[in-house]
Order: sequence, then structure tokens, then C-alpha cells
Amino acid sequence: MSAAAQTQHEGENGQLSDQDRDSLHTLAISILPVQTKIFLRARMVKNSRLESVVELFSGVGCGRGQLDVLSVAKFLALEQIPPHPDVKLLQTISTLPSFDVYSLRILLREHQIAITDKSALTLSAAKTASLSSYMAHFTRPLVAEIFGKDTKGAGFQDILGMFRAENAEAVRARLAMMADRLGIPIERIPKFLEDYGDIFMSLSYYRSCLDQLLPQVQSFMDGIALVKANRQLAQDVSLMKMVGMLESTINGRLSNITGKIESFERSTNDMWRDLSADKFKKIESLISNYHTSIGGALCALSVKMQAWTERFPNTSGGVGSRAAFIMSDMRQGIEYLQVEEDDAPMLSALNG
Repeated sequence: MSAAAQTQHEGENGQLSDQDRDSLHTLAISILPVQTKIFLRARMVKNSRLESVVELFSGVGCGRGQLDVLSVAKFLALEQIPPHPDVKLLQTISTLPSFDVYSLRILLREHQIAITDKSALTLSAAKTASLSSYMAHFTRPLVAEIFGKDTKGAGFQDILGMFRAENAEAVRARLAMMADRLGIPIERIPKFLEDYGDIFMSLSYYRSCLDQLLPQVQSFMDGIALVKANRQLAQDVSLMKMVGMLESTINGRLSNITGKIESFERSTNDMWRDLSADKFKKIESLISNYHTSIGGALCALSVKMQAWTERFPNTSGGVGSRAAFIMSDMRQGIEYLQVEEDDAPMLSALNG
């Protein structure tokens, strides 16, 4: 295989790339307990039809070598009864709604799939740093609780390094007060802070993904408007029905995700009112329960919108080609974006 045809999931020295660590829709298969060596250089990706496929190679000038799991099994002579362990594993992975690290932590555990390197399910250092402005919204109340409400410039990293602070005695006193409020021993505070940081980093990640998605959604809606404005295409009943369904489905799902994330954001400022370790665990569990639904919806939306913007990066191209793409790639897999009602309590209910 030429250098141009190498897969892109490995960084230098075969390490997991930042791209795969931070992605919603790609998964480096090397993090999974597979036996077949060729899979160690492959990834599972969501294509524009929201199908999970194995990408054996990808590069400039050579395209992408993508096959569904059963086709890969046939290609590699792994067809057998009972199914080859790697094929069975990849079939399970192919059903997951999102490949972001927070969804994977939950879904791999649910399917009892162990990975050898737990650090593979963490965001890259670059992504973590880029989310600092998002994290500030969630950590500001905690910073105020420990350092005082008038504190300026203290971030979450300051809290994690508090035991090395110059005013260690004052910080320890605040930690003791915090431990008393939470009803836990002071030695459990570091673990609490770790969990606190991780759960709100997940919300920061999802909010960042949502913000990046919005301009692409607007581009798609502008494209839909062009199709609807065309007199000839407007006479196509099937096309107009599909356009209407896509428009309502995407807007509905986007509104659903935005509402959940904004509810968590609004409620964070009040979270410290009568906070206890038990209450935080409930909050942590509640947010975690939404990881797979939010991650799955963002994954599906990002794949669809990326396909559209790659196909129509600007206003060039006729409305006919847009209509054809809508009736082919954009309609496929749209059922994954259907909003499902849930009766799980929102964070505001726990703060009440």
C-alpha cells in the first residue's frame, strides 16, 4: 500500500490521531480487542447514508476503501460459522449511534467490550485546550466556591493543582468546607473534582460540536430554499414531501439537542445550592444518560451536513443536482434523526 493510501487514523509512531480521538463519526479499530492485523490500520466510519463501514484505506488521489462488515469478512476470507470474533465484534460496533469518546465509554461497557488502553477514550490535549472557554461556564461556580466569589482568572486547572498552591492553608480550609458541604471525607475531594471536570468537559464538547454544526445546517436550509423556489421542482410531489420531512426532522432534532444542552447550562449556576455528593452523583448520572442520545444525534447531523457542504461548498451548482442529492444521500438514514420522547428528569428538576 502506498503512503498516499495509508489510513489516517494513526498519528506518528502509530499512535492514535487527534482526529479520531475527537471525532463523532470515526473510530480507530486499533483501540478494540481485534486479532486480525489489517484491522489495526483501519477505522469504522459513518458514511453519508449513516451506514457504519470499515475504511481500509483513505488518501489523496486514491479515494476511500470502504466496505460494510460482511463484505470485509468476505474480502478477508473471514466468513465462518460461528462468526469470526473480529467480525462479530465489528458488527456490534457498527450498530453504535456515535463514536465520540463519551458515548463509547457507555456503549462499550454495555456491550461488555473491553479495551486495553483506557486513555483511548479521552479527548486530545488540543481539543481539551480548545474547550477551555466552554468549560469556564461550568467551572466558574466551582472556582467561586473554592477560591471565593471575587476570584478572577482562576480556571479548572487551578483547582486541580490546588494542593500546590502558594496559599495552601487557605485552599485546604476551603476544601475542608467543601468536603463538609458535600458530606464526604476531604481525601475524596480530588476524585470528586476529577468527575466534575470530566462530566462538564463532555457537555463542553457537545456544545462545541453543536456550534460547529449550525453554519452547516444553515447552508443546507439555504439549499432547500433554492429547491423549493424552483417552479419546476416544486411540482415534484415526492421531492417536496422529502424536502419538508428533512426540514422538519433536522430542525426538530436540532431544537431537541439545543434544549437539553441549554437546560444543563442554565442549571449549572444553581447546582451548588444545597449540593451534596449524592445530588452530584444523580446529576452526573443524568448527564451521562444523555450522552448517547446527544452524541448519536450530533453524529448523524454532522455526517449529513458534512456530506452536503462537501458536495455543495458554495452557491455554485444547479438546483437539479441539489434535488438529486436530497433524494439519494440526504434521505438515506434520516430515521436516525427522528426525535424520541423521553421522560428522564432534566437537571433543573434535581435543583428544585
